[in-house]
Amino acid sequence: MQAIRQGDVILLPVQQVEGQKIHHLILAEGEVTGHRHRISEGEAELSEKYGTLYLRVFSLNALLTHEEHKAIAIPQGHWMVKIQREYEPEGWRYVAD
Repeated sequence: MQAIRQGDVILLPVQQVEGQKIHHLILAEGEVTGHRHRISEGEAELSEKYGTLYLRVFSLNALLTHEEHKAIAIPQGHWMVKIQREYEPEGWRYVAD
């Protein structure tokens, strides 16, 4: 499987999901607009370990939605959730969505 990107959120395939289960499916919240990258359809669970989020998709696909981006089908499997960063002369910063 290949990495999947929606806005500033990147999902990387991993062998297994680790961490403490979280009782929501919000992968990231927008700093500027308040919009959310979230799983809106399908069976999935989110967990966190040492500040890193992991997504496990149980159903054939889960739908990743955001108000300003096209919805994306996430295949069944295990995923690490990362927020894209960019370099500026002042240093690294997270991309604002």
